[in-house]
Amino acid sequence: MTEVKIIVTEDGSHSLYHAELNETYHSFHGAVQESRYVFLKEGLEFLRTSFVLDKIRVLEVGFGTGLNAILTSEWAVANQMKVEYTTLEPFPLKSEVFEALNYHEFFEDKTVKERFLELHNAAWEQEFLQNEFFTILKTEAKLQDFKSDSLFDIVFFDAFAPSKQSEMWDLEVIEKTALLLDSNGAFVTYCAKGQLKRDLKAVGLTVETLPGPPGKKEMVRGVKC
Repeated sequence: MTEVKIIVTEDGSHSLYHAELNETYHSFHGAVQESRYVFLKEGLEFLRTSFVLDKIRVLEVGFGTGLNAILTSEWAVANQMKVEYTTLEPFPLKSEVFEALNYHEFFEDKTVKERFLELHNAAWEQEFLQNEFFTILKTEAKLQDFKSDSLFDIVFFDAFAPSKQSEMWDLEVIEKTALLLDSNGAFVTYCAKGQLKRDLKAVGLTVETLPGPPGKKEMVRGVKC
């Protein structure tokens, strides 16, 4: 696996630096605050308050550090909302890396560290019921190779930036992602590039340019009508 090293972002939370891509896994301005804003506030909270849902089916593109997954698991319990969470990651982290991450320090309940490690240690390609509200299925695959018989209510598109991983942002990939969304499904990402917005519109999504998390001017949400 390509070398990664832990770095500290401006909110004090860890991210990783990917040496080969010369890129970090999260914003320098704060990993936890970025994920909470983009994927919880403008993603899950948007769905919960906009539509009547008895559960939310999530597809995450890029399990990475597991930050979005643990935030979602804790959110599901707090809101008593069932979440079925499918996450793709072709290059899982080594245990010595994820065990050193400090995300538990950003929760009032510090025992979240145990649940965070549970998510990383859960078997790949098998559903894992973490609690009565949150089930995760980790798949060691690229989005381009992913197949699913079910649709999703939201996609957390958390790939590396287009300048570093352009193949993840091709129109063909965006179209495949849109096809995986159910009606009223949402596509959320930290990226706000003009080409992405044009591509999302081209594949039939209604696109919103939203204020970004701290340190970023904008983010994007697309909704499948």
